[in-house]
Amino acid sequence: MRRMRALKVLKVVVMVIAIAAVLSFVVMHLWNSLLPGIVGWKAITYWQALGLLLLCKILFGGFHRHGGGRHGWKRHMEERWAAMSEEERERLRAGMRARHGCRFGGRGSETGTEQSAQ
Repeated sequence: MRRMRALKVLKVVVMVIAIAAVLSFVVMHLWNSLLPGIVGWKAITYWQALGLLLLCKILFGGFHRHGGGRHGWKRHMEERWAAMSEEERERLRAGMRARHGCRFGGRGSETGTEQSAQ
């Protein structure tokens, strides 16, 4: 089990290094292709491009986790759904049907077209 975890960590480290290397290469070439001709700035080296990427990450992106993306949202909604009473769930279902004309919440056979026909 420990070996699998170490292997997973190693894979992540290798991927981060590979992505940083590719992005630095792209930044260097874009900078050297565009900025000297447009504004007259000097060309930069690979290591300067890597430093520029790191600086931008610190200034604009930070080093926080990004909340799990779509799966984080899904988990959050499942927790909210589990905490709701049956009346709150039915009110949410009715509101979603009214707004979007679709079945919501995993129950019932009503669709928006059937409901609007009533």
